[in-house]
Amino acid sequence: MSRETDEVSEAIAGELRLMDPSVRMSQSLARQLLDPHFVEVGASGRRWTYEEMLAELPEMDGAAEDGPRYEPSEMIGVMVAPGLAHITYETRIGADRARRSSLWRKQGATAEWQMYYHQATPVPPEDV
Repeated sequence: MSRETDEVSEAIAGELRLMDPSVRMSQSLARQLLDPHFVEVGASGRRWTYEEMLAELPEMDGAAEDGPRYEPSEMIGVMVAPGLAHITYETRIGADRARRSSLWRKQGATAEWQMYYHQATPVPPEDV
């Protein structure tokens, strides 16, 4: 496996961890995965900052161990620059579907991958 493939795999692993209810319920675990300059434009169109996301994540969809979970599909990633990976995929949670795009960055030789930007776009029910 090439270094680039390893890096993309690490970013994808981070993306999948952020869908885990135990991570969504823990500010300390989520904080490790979100870049301090994180911004999200959610499927609702709302813009989320780092602090807002950390505060609200435990109450959001996919956070309850016994509730519905995000089901990702078609997840792929590419390195767009050294230390910057772009991940795209689709999720389903209940009847809701969204197309998602995330930028993950890794700063410094010993740093971990962190989500820098995320955007979710709802998929209309009639779009197959």
